Amino acid sequence: MVSSSRLLNRKVAHVTPTDRWIAAGGTYDTRVVPLAATTPRAEAARYLTDEAEHGRWELHRTVTYWGGRRQAWLRRKSLRVESTLD
Repeated sequence: MVSSSRLLNRKVAHVTPTDRWIAAGGTYDTRVVPLAATTPRAEAARYLTDEAEHGRWELHRTVTYWGGRRQAWLRRKSLRVESTLD
């Protein structure tokens, strides 16, 4: 019988759906969106939301640089289709 203290100290690997997608050979298309420091936050959020809804992009990462300039990385699953016509 395993003691409860040993179970608490054991680290359990958490596998996300993204990890499974990449392990199965899936790839992502990425797009970098530069946002000026003068762009209001609400306008940037609205633009990124529109891209997510209509372009099937998801927000992957955002960075705010010194001076207020921002960049957002969008990604979407890239589906590669192989021809079955031989």
